[in-house]
Amino acid sequence: MVNRNLIRGLDPSPEEWEMELQEASAGLPPEEWVLAHEDVSVNRIVEGRILRVERDFVVVDVGYKSEGIVSLSEWEEGEEPPKPGATVSVLVEDLEDQFGLGDDYRGMITLSKRKAEKIRAWIRVMETVKEGDVVKGLVTRKIKGGLLVDIGVNVFLPASQVDIRRPSDIGEYIGQTIECLVLKIDEARRNIVVSRRALIERERAEKKAKLLTELEVGQIRKGVVKNIADFGVFVDLGGIDGLLHITDMSWGRINHPSEMVSIDQEIEVMVLDINREREKIALGLKQKTPSPWEDIELRYPVGSRVKGTVVNVMNYGAFVKLEDGIEGLVHISEMSWTRRINHPSEVVQLGDEVEVVVLGIDKNKEEISLGIKQTAENPWDRVEERYPIGAVVKGTVRNLTNYGAFIELEEGIDGLLHVTDMSWTRKITHPNEVLEKGQEVECRVLSVDKQRRRIALGLKQMAEDPWENYIPGKYQPGQIVKGTVTKITNFGVFVGLEEGLEGLLHISELADHKVDNPEQVVKLGDEIEVKILRVDHDARKIGLSRKRVEWAEEEEHAAEGKKAETSSQPQQELKGGLGSGGPLIQGFGQDG
Repeated sequence: MVNRNLIRGLDPSPEEWEMELQEASAGLPPEEWVLAHEDVSVNRIVEGRILRVERDFVVVDVGYKSEGIVSLSEWEEGEEPPKPGATVSVLVEDLEDQFGLGDDYRGMITLSKRKAEKIRAWIRVMETVKEGDVVKGLVTRKIKGGLLVDIGVNVFLPASQVDIRRPSDIGEYIGQTIECLVLKIDEARRNIVVSRRALIERERAEKKAKLLTELEVGQIRKGVVKNIADFGVFVDLGGIDGLLHITDMSWGRINHPSEMVSIDQEIEVMVLDINREREKIALGLKQKTPSPWEDIELRYPVGSRVKGTVVNVMNYGAFVKLEDGIEGLVHISEMSWTRRINHPSEVVQLGDEVEVVVLGIDKNKEEISLGIKQTAENPWDRVEERYPIGAVVKGTVRNLTNYGAFIELEEGIDGLLHVTDMSWTRKITHPNEVLEKGQEVECRVLSVDKQRRRIALGLKQMAEDPWENYIPGKYQPGQIVKGTVTKITNFGVFVGLEEGLEGLLHISELADHKVDNPEQVVKLGDEIEVKILRVDHDARKIGLSRKRVEWAEEEEHAAEGKKAETSSQPQQELKGGLGSGGPLIQGFGQDG
């Protein structure tokens, strides 16, 4: 059955084919082709007898009143030359009594052996060939849109029908003998369109059906590489293509399938999977040899040291090839005990030979975890020896955070200096009030946590705690001192008594009258006299008063007594709403 959809729109156009056909039949319209044996007239094919050969002409008797001539060039090279007495079929092209003298000066009729042969050949083909037949012919030349194939007559092979995958240059087929399927016969115009592709597809369909019944998973089959893509190779198994994925080509790493195979190469593959409904075949090449992962635990036990080559460097780590098909990952976190590594290329480069330690194996996922830093001693194993608690160490401020400063003691070994350990007397809200990045400082080791890799440092511990002896000895209650206003808040004023030591002047102690805003009384930077009310060693606070500076001793005692009396009274429960016992309504008249 001929696929009519296939032949619609095939080149060349009717006009182009007509021109080719006219050339093949030397300009004689098909409707005027006539075979005759007795009547001699123009456009008839008749049998003649060779009389003689004169120079470039052959004289032929066709039973007409005049003899005819045929050009000697119409006998092809290698063909038996014309001999007197031999019979030859010729086409009558011109008669001297109908059209006047022919081309010959003696008035002979004009005959053509070649045209007669071509016309007979076309008629013979039309009688013996039908649509759907397989024909064999020689590719003679390339024309617009395809090729001419000589099957006894010239037939048209469109470029799209030359092969399953259209070749880059169909001219490569010129001179080859090929088989084609007859797609279309136009008897009226005497032309034939053939397809080599349709024949190949039909043969492949037959082979495919047979092959699908024979294929089994695990079979080793020979095939030919037909196409190479980035993801794999298509292999013709003899009627059906199977996919050889790049991951199934080698146990080792390959970047592109072309590293292992080439187009038209014959290879042996293993059938991995068959989907008969979708006609999909998965193939493998590496599966023909044992997997190197089978006894991986024996060859690379966890904890062993091995050497390998860096074959790939990613943002998160480097892949190290231990042998063909065995690669392990050195994660960026396993490259150094102490260095802060931003990218693995800071440690390794492609092609480097490195020593690694096997950290773990996942045989099912075919993954090996490797470490580079494990080939050297972990400095944190001896950190307690090198940085004992109480030791004074020197380091550089590497980073500042809201809660403290990280001090680099050596490459990869940092200690944390918390804000609460920066000063005995000052309230530090941010480390940049005391330190700056890159500054070299001396600290004391407060604690060491080897498991969590943390060292706590102290800066204030470099000096004696002033609250133990110095401050209680220098500042006693009742003493009048001078200080500078360093900070003003809504609840009072901080007064600097000396470098690093502040006291709190509560808003209630600013003046004899009620103060709503401390800035109404003092300004930042003002030097004022204050009286020390108390020195709290446990809370590490000094309470101050400005209004009591001029108070006499009796007034001070009276104020303290009143304060003591107030504090000794039982605290009443704070109440809201109706009721008369709560402090919210105390002082109001009972008669409303």
